[in-house]
Amino acid sequence: MAQVKRIRRNVSGVLILDKPRGMSSNAALQKVRWLLNAEKAGHTGSLDPLATGVLPLCFGEATKFSQYLLDADKGYETLAQLGVTTSTGDAEGEVIERREVTVGRQDIEALLPRFRGEIKQIPPMYSALKKDGQPLYKLARAGEVVEREARSVTIARLDLLACENGHARLAVACSKGTYIRTLVEDLGQALGCGAHVAELRRTQAGPFVLAQAISLETLEKVHAEGGNEALDQFLLPVDSGLEHWPLIQLTEHSAYYWLHGQPVRAPEAPKFGMMRVQDHTGRFIGIGEVSDDGRVAPRRLIRSE
Repeated sequence: MAQVKRIRRNVSGVLILDKPRGMSSNAALQKVRWLLNAEKAGHTGSLDPLATGVLPLCFGEATKFSQYLLDADKGYETLAQLGVTTSTGDAEGEVIERREVTVGRQDIEALLPRFRGEIKQIPPMYSALKKDGQPLYKLARAGEVVEREARSVTIARLDLLACENGHARLAVACSKGTYIRTLVEDLGQALGCGAHVAELRRTQAGPFVLAQAISLETLEKVHAEGGNEALDQFLLPVDSGLEHWPLIQLTEHSAYYWLHGQPVRAPEAPKFGMMRVQDHTGRFIGIGEVSDDGRVAPRRLIRSE
């Protein structure tokens, strides 16, 4: 008997998932996509399986703007276990070394300024970065260690929230590409006792915060009670990740030409840069960029229903 292909729904929007521990970001995405029965889906940068917290998931037309969320600043809370180093820099790795912890709150506080601002990080071997087309974590699992170039990242906030029983709880606000595992390992090395990430929770991704995040358990419960469409209540607008961008509204005439790929003049447009664009009814129709002649050129368009 031929298998009937599932007809997926054409839904668009952003859902902020509170990713559970022990699940990969892609597995979480595919689970939520199945619950929504969504045709098209993508996430905005992976969280390690160990990590929990804010994972923006994009559906339908929102996937066109996922790159801009990938580039956004992030916020985390992490629990560092002092005195123990692991192969992966987190609790999932094998213990490499144990050392006595003789440092306390004052020692940690004294070192934190060294790690604030623009710093250099060497990405960990257990990461998704690629070397000659191969992810580093695959090479690491095969026992290989390859040279990695140090990269500049920015730590806007690094505060010690608590320190007890050989653990330090830290709040971090950082630029894209920052590895919290590397930050904790480097801090542990500077303290002379070593450290690894015991817990990691993402509290912010771009404009999205933990208070907006929905647990997988809640999604499953609502789905069981009301089906796919009951989950649409959790979808934020397609452009919700870009709300800090300037917004312009085009006339009906200008919007017609803009949606057909032509740059147009908009008196209220900024002098340069990217912006969100609405039509004369206030509907979001895409993002544009000011060209050299001052006109607004279309960059990504929203498909009209």
